Amino acid sequence: MSVTHHAATLPRAPRRGPIRSGAAALAALLAVGIHVRAMAQTLISSPLILTPSAAFAPASGSASGMSGSESAEPRPVAPVIDGYVREALRSNLGLRAEGLVLERNLAALDEARARFLPTLAFDARYTRAEGGRELDLPLGTLLNPAYSTLNQLLAAQGRPAEFGSVQNPSIPFQRKREQDTRLSVRQALYAPAIPAAVRAQRAQLEASQFDRMAVARRLKRDVTVGYLDWLKATRTVGIVQASVELLSENVRVSDSLYRNGKVTQDQVLRARAELLAVQQQLGDARNSEALARSYLNFLLNRSLDTPLEAASIEGEVGRTGHDLALLRADALGNRPEIAQLDRTISAAESQIRLARTQTWPTLSLGVDAGINDERYDFGSGRNFGTVSLLLHWQFFDGGATAAAVHGARAEARRAAVLRDQTTQQIQLEVQQALDRLETSTDSLATADARAQAARAAFRIASRKRDEGVTSQVEFIDARSSLTGAELNSNVTRFEVLARQAELDYATAAGVLPLEALTAGTP
Repeated sequence: MSVTHHAATLPRAPRRGPIRSGAAALAALLAVGIHVRAMAQTLISSPLILTPSAAFAPASGSASGMSGSESAEPRPVAPVIDGYVREALRSNLGLRAEGLVLERNLAALDEARARFLPTLAFDARYTRAEGGRELDLPLGTLLNPAYSTLNQLLAAQGRPAEFGSVQNPSIPFQRKREQDTRLSVRQALYAPAIPAAVRAQRAQLEASQFDRMAVARRLKRDVTVGYLDWLKATRTVGIVQASVELLSENVRVSDSLYRNGKVTQDQVLRARAELLAVQQQLGDARNSEALARSYLNFLLNRSLDTPLEAASIEGEVGRTGHDLALLRADALGNRPEIAQLDRTISAAESQIRLARTQTWPTLSLGVDAGINDERYDFGSGRNFGTVSLLLHWQFFDGGATAAAVHGARAEARRAAVLRDQTTQQIQLEVQQALDRLETSTDSLATADARAQAARAAFRIASRKRDEGVTSQVEFIDARSSLTGAELNSNVTRFEVLARQAELDYATAAGVLPLEALTAGTP
């Protein structure tokens, strides 16, 4: 039956005599007062965060994901988060993309190293030609006059002519048909650009490795904070759900008092309006829980509605002293971003040396062997072989080398500036994370004290309400104060854990499960 229908069909209690009305009211109070007190004692007798009760269980519709029975105690939060971090390192898409960048840089390093080795190539050419230059030799012009004189002398002696005429020969410079087939071997003997390129690619590979490590640490922080946000949302749903149950009972009690003439109808309507407001708040809380679960599943690269495992945070919150200077020193020594920029600077310096070597001489050995003729055939006059020393020295390139050197120097300076900026940024991150952690830790004691005071006030208001000596406004105000205090205590407690995770990220504390990171490499 809906609330609206219930309010519409609720009749005004008939007037009774004073004795019968008082007796009926007393009976109603005895009937419902015991249940209300028992329910109130259950809800307010102990701190919300550290009590594994039904009020603190995940909301209906948000499965815990545990394989055991529903009554099984949840595991501590640390091993649960560690399991999710390992899963994220194996399956997160962003980390896989960084692994592909690492694979690409490794292939580039292999390519640079391969230039130390000789190259073997097979080349073949077949040519058909027409026309072209020819060389005419004037042999007939030179010999024919002499031959004619000799023939005349022979004729004078009565002898026949013995020398014929000679034509001027023409020798073509281009064959009409020609083929050239060879094997070519080239080996670099002195090439300063090769080792410079290898050093640059090795530094770039190391930079990509540290960049992937930085992404893995950010992923660990995001998974940790995301899981804590989801756990906080589930506890929030539990708190609001308990408040809904309490207000539902308050509506029942107020309705009973109204039917017995102890209160007016406006108090019943006020109780129902407050119940509807908290039910709306419960819907918002469940939506926040669903969004937090979806975000964590997104980081884990699995279906967004996959259930998550609940965990206990008992004993996880504690105060420890921190020294800002030591934390900054640890961060600058451990953060992979610093090591990444150091390797980037080394790569840029190697690029400077690589650009400079373009004006240096190179020496290589060349060996060629094959056949050259008008037809494909082997044998004397067709087979050939050559061995060559090839020297190359470029003296002028229009300023291209100078421009390349200038660009490489600018990139090296840029990397150095980025390193200085990152150093300052990391120091600021450490300070901010420490300040937030200390502020949250200090606020936790205040939040717990506020929650205890609100519980005590609500206990008193509940008893006064049962006895009919307090107004509905005072009871609802006490209930609102209790719910607000419980929610604030819940948020503050999880805020401390989240701030600790951010400080661990800022200082690169903790050890990454490298076996999971290696398993996630494509």
